[in-house]
Formats: sequence, structure tokens, C-alpha cells
Amino acid sequence: MNSSKVIVVGAGAFGVCAAIELRRRGHDVTLVDPGPLPHPLASSTDISKFVRMDYGADDVLTDLGAASLEAWDRWNATWPWAPYCETGLLLLSARPMRPGSFEGDSFDRVRARGIETERFGPDTLARRFPAWLRDRYVDGYFNPRAGWSPSGRVVKHLVCLALEADVELREGVRFASLIEKGSRVRGIVAVGGVRVEADTVVVAAGAWTSVLLPHLADRLAVIGQPVFHLQPSDPVPFRPDVFPCWTADISRTGWYGFPANEDGIVKIANHGPGRLVFPDDPREVAAEDFEKLRDFLSESLPSLAVAPIVATRLCLYGDSWDGNFLIDRDPDRPGLVVAAGDSGHGFKFTPVLGSIIADAVEGRPHPRFAWRARGARTSEDARFLDEGE
Repeated sequence: MNSSKVIVVGAGAFGVCAAIELRRRGHDVTLVDPGPLPHPLASSTDISKFVRMDYGADDVLTDLGAASLEAWDRWNATWPWAPYCETGLLLLSARPMRPGSFEGDSFDRVRARGIETERFGPDTLARRFPAWLRDRYVDGYFNPRAGWSPSGRVVKHLVCLALEADVELREGVRFASLIEKGSRVRGIVAVGGVRVEADTVVVAAGAWTSVLLPHLADRLAVIGQPVFHLQPSDPVPFRPDVFPCWTADISRTGWYGFPANEDGIVKIANHGPGRLVFPDDPREVAAEDFEKLRDFLSESLPSLAVAPIVATRLCLYGDSWDGNFLIDRDPDRPGLVVAAGDSGHGFKFTPVLGSIIADAVEGRPHPRFAWRARGARTSEDARFLDEGE
């Protein structure tokens, strides 16, 4: 594809990486966002996000996770500060790991890629990671090739890199509609009537994508997931060497979390069914989510059960119907590219997302994430929890 004028709508993780990569390939790129940046309500604007390759039996995402880890390493080597903290990932199972389980399949695939994982039972868990209640989890493993990233800070730095790459940033511009000439998209109209014309418009607006593009409402849903920041009186038992990133029987509970950060904050969140929300609604965690958190802590991490909750937020997933990204040209609207459908898995892939989106702009979509017919709603087990188990 020859050099062209591209507008990228949305300067979160998807949009800013796409803008940088498209500019690197010689395109004239304008990045628009209502701001401020990083946007405080964007899903990527948080203190931490997982970086991992553990994806059960999903070889595509396992491979993509492995490629992302290599790219995070390159960023660590070239950025003025390290955006990836390799603390490892502890995957706990309340049942023996077996083929077909998330933990069992993840363990097999990670080891097949040469990662020296450590499998353990209750005795090893109690010795290595003493914050966990000994007999709650009978199996699991520790993957040293994983960790977390300070996501909001990363997006802020990427915006700076976009500016250094001569991406034109129009912060404070709010999308109103597409400019359409016949069936072809030719740019955007901003709130206030300002028109910005281009050969291609990439909409990478996260949870707002289906609001800006209502014809995608049957393909993308906005789901709110609870996030809690706890502050234990003594953060030492939750430092990374004894309390790394973790998932706690996640396909049946949805719970995952992080070690204490430099401020002593322990972040815990749920990757479960969540609840349908509108992205501009108040971001309030439901009372029942507080109760579920306390129940989980009392039976898994009793020393955190009395820790004060110092902050909460709803992390908004832009769910596709099948749990996969939707990154491709809209076949019914030439000139429009959609980069959405994070389904709770976007940020860890940040270093490779730019290439995936730029390839789609240039007509080479990723086979897994290309435009496809909408089918029955499917997703990973954690998103359809049977809480009666």
C-alpha cells in the first residue's frame, strides 16, 4: 500500500501503537482523542496490567504472548525506564491440573516453549508463597517468564514517542461522525463541526467504539469488571519475590492480582462475567462485588481480608461476541478500519498491536482477528462462571 493519509481515533494502547507503526511505514498520521492523555477512563489507564503468554490451549494467543514478551524486552532495553517488570506468574488450581483445564493446558504449552516452570502442591505453595491459604489450592505452577507493566505510564510514554515520530496529535478533539462520500469513508467530523479528511480512518476507541460506530453494537459489548486497590498495613508479605502476579483458579473464580507496588498497593481484580454498562456511566463497583472480594480473600488470602480498600474502578472491556479482537477493514464501508474487541486481553499485546493494526490498514489482516460473520456468543470459561461450583 502506498503512503496515505490516516486518521486514528483514540489514543489508548491500540490507537497510539497503530499511529506509531503507521508513521514508521511512511503514512501521514493524525491521532485524535478527547483527552486528557492518558485518558483517565481508558481501560489501559491503571497502575498495572499483566504481561504473560499463559493462555490455556489457545496456541495463537500463546504465540502472540511470547512474541509480545520479546518486544517488551526490547522496550526495556531501549526506553529510559523499564516498562515491563518480570516478577513471574503464579497460576493456582483448586483441582489437580489436567489436560483440558486452563492451568494444565497453559503449563504444557509454556513448557513446550522452553520455559522452566515450577509445578507445586500445597506444601511448596506454603513454603514459597506463604500468604496463600495452604489447603485451598492443591496444584499449580510458577512461570518466571511473565509479570506486569504500569499501563497508564506506558501509554503516556507511547504518546511522547508518537509525537517524536511526527504523528500529528489533536488532543481535545471529540469524534462526532464519519465523513462518507457514497459508501466510502473520507474522514471524520469532530464535535463543533471541524472536518478532518483522510484516505483511511482507524477507529481504536476501546469501550467507546460501538458508541462512535453504532452499526457495531451487535458485535461489541461494553462490560464493566471490578478492580480493587488494597493497602495492607505491612506490604512486606506481598512483595514480588513471595507474592508475584497470580491467578486463583481463574476459570472458575475470575480472580487475579499483583504484588504490592512501590506505594504498598495490592491490586486485585476479577475477569468474569462482569456487567453490561455504558462507557460514560458512573464507574461504580457494585456492593455485591465487595462482598465477593471479601469472601475470596477470607478463603484464599486471609491476611488481606482486613486490608482497607483505598481505591476501586470499573475496567471496561470492549467485548467481541467470540472473545477475539476485531481488527480489519469494514467491508461495507471502504476507508474505515476497526481496531477493537479487546475482550479483556489488549494491553499485554501492546508492543505487537501496532503491526497487527497497520497490516489490516494495508489489507493484510491477521487471520484470527479479521472481519467475520457474527456467530453465537463464546468466550473463555472465566467469562461464564458457574458460581455454584
